[in-house]
Amino acid sequence: MLEVRNVKVCYGQIEALHGVNLSVEEGKIVTLIGGNGAGKTTLLRALSGLIPVQEGSVELHGEDITGEKAHKRVARGLAHVPEGRMVFANLTIAENLEMGAYLRNDKKEIATDLEFVLELFPRLKERLQQEAGTLSGGEQQMLAIGRALMSKPQCLMLDEPSLGIAPILTRTIFDQIVEINKQRGLTILLVEQNVNLALDISSYGYVIETGSILFEDESTKLKQDPRVREAYLGG
Repeated sequence: MLEVRNVKVCYGQIEALHGVNLSVEEGKIVTLIGGNGAGKTTLLRALSGLIPVQEGSVELHGEDITGEKAHKRVARGLAHVPEGRMVFANLTIAENLEMGAYLRNDKKEIATDLEFVLELFPRLKERLQQEAGTLSGGEQQMLAIGRALMSKPQCLMLDEPSLGIAPILTRTIFDQIVEINKQRGLTILLVEQNVNLALDISSYGYVIETGSILFEDESTKLKQDPRVREAYLGG
C-alpha cells in the first residue's frame, strides 16, 4: 500500500534521511523503531507532505504522491497522528472530531464513523462538549487518533502514541490500535518508543538510526534479535 523508495530529506545543508526504503503492506501494522534523533518523525512528516523530499519517491496504492500537498494526501486516505497529539485545545471534543472530516461530504458515513470512534473511545463520548485542552494526555491521544479516523483513512501513521501517557492508558490505546486494524482492516505505520509494545502488536518492523534503515524483519524475530534486545529492550 505504502512504498518509500530511496527517500532523502534535508534540513538546510544537513541530510536527515539517507535514502530510506520502507514498505507497508495493506492491512498490516508495521512499526518503525529507533533512538531519539534517528529520523522517525522526519520520515512521517515527509510521508504526510509536511516537509519536502529531496530525492526518492513515496507511493500510495501504486501512485506517486511525492510532490503532493498534505491535504491531498489526506484525501487519498493517508492520515498522520503527530507526536504531541496537536489537538485543537480551544475546541470541544466534538468540534475536533468534526475537523477530522473537513474534506468529506458523505454525511451518513461521517455519522457512522463518529459512532465507531465514540464506541472505540467511550471516554470521549462521555464529554463531547469538553474543551480538548482540559483533557489528560491519554485522552488527548485518543482524540487525536479519533480525529484522524474521521478522515476515513486507508493508511494511518501514528507518531509516538505512548509519549507522556500513564502506563494504564498506554495499554488501552494500544489495544484500540489493534482493534482499529482488525475491525477496519486499516493499514498502520507505527513509530513508538515503547519497543516491546510496538513489536507485540505489529507484524513487521524496521530499525532506523541516524537517518538510515539498519535492518528489518518480522516483529517476532526482531524481538529476539540481539541487536534490538541490547539497544532497546535492556539486553
